[in-house]
Amino acid sequence: MSYSESPALANHLMDTVLPVRPAMVDRGSGVRMKPGMVDDLIASGTAKAMVISQRQALVTGDGLWFGDATSLWNALSGADYGATTAVYLGTTLESSSLPEGTAVLLFTSDEPPAPGNGTVPADARWAGFRDVAASLDASDTALFIEASAISNWHATHTHCPKCGHPTDIEAGGWVRRCPKDNSEHYPRTDPAIIVTVVGPDGRLLLGGGGPTDARNYSTLAGFVEPGESLEQAVVREIAEEVGVRVSACQYLGSQSWPFPASLMLGFTATTEDSVARPDGVEVTRARWFSREELQAAVSSGEITISTRLSIARSLIEHWYGGVIEDLQP
Repeated sequence: MSYSESPALANHLMDTVLPVRPAMVDRGSGVRMKPGMVDDLIASGTAKAMVISQRQALVTGDGLWFGDATSLWNALSGADYGATTAVYLGTTLESSSLPEGTAVLLFTSDEPPAPGNGTVPADARWAGFRDVAASLDASDTALFIEASAISNWHATHTHCPKCGHPTDIEAGGWVRRCPKDNSEHYPRTDPAIIVTVVGPDGRLLLGGGGPTDARNYSTLAGFVEPGESLEQAVVREIAEEVGVRVSACQYLGSQSWPFPASLMLGFTATTEDSVARPDGVEVTRARWFSREELQAAVSSGEITISTRLSIARSLIEHWYGGVIEDLQP
């Protein structure tokens, strides 16, 4: 579906937001404060666990593999798989594809256990999120992203940033405490804005990095700096990357992107400028598109745009007013 170009449509889109995706688990921030709660869940015989090793997870078919937490933990901690960490991801809600009320744990291992070893089924395989994201359902996607974010944090925050002493894991895997100075350290998330920029004639500005003749185009984005509001970051990043002055912007929605720890905050913005000047560093090419021009360019293979897994695609189709049909093989 497509809408005709009009300022009225652009104004209408500025007043709408992206749909809210339901949570798949109750993270139990209060429950996980109980000392030993992860050990209790492992011993219960009812909890399920997923495994991440070297930024990859065990998957079977089109989804994540969840094993019995008790037997899996005994296998990982009793064999030569290096350091193993257990994290409480939460208890599944009605929206999850797992049975409601299932406690889900994450086990991370330095050395990946081989499929078919008696604990991991032979048809399982190791895969990164980008490799399987297109085939995952909403529940597995949410758990994979949560697990990736917390495992990345543990991997890079093994020592106290104040004194350098090794830290202890507490609160179900969501706090690291320094036993030397008693300081507490929590997972961090880096806010980044991602923006569709709409010109005075209703056209959309997309850009890309890398070679100037590359075909991939997407929305513009950048990290929020200390002491800066989200709106100020939108104005600054767009001016820095493409030399366009934003006159107004509105928040539309967000998406966690834990590679390594980003929270993408989606905006749509308007400008009175009609000329874009890429900075040549982060953005090497920028181009304005009408709705008909964008669909034609994508359909013909002249350009590619972000996949539907990303908030970038959601923002682009929000401006477009419907689904943009990809090039068919």
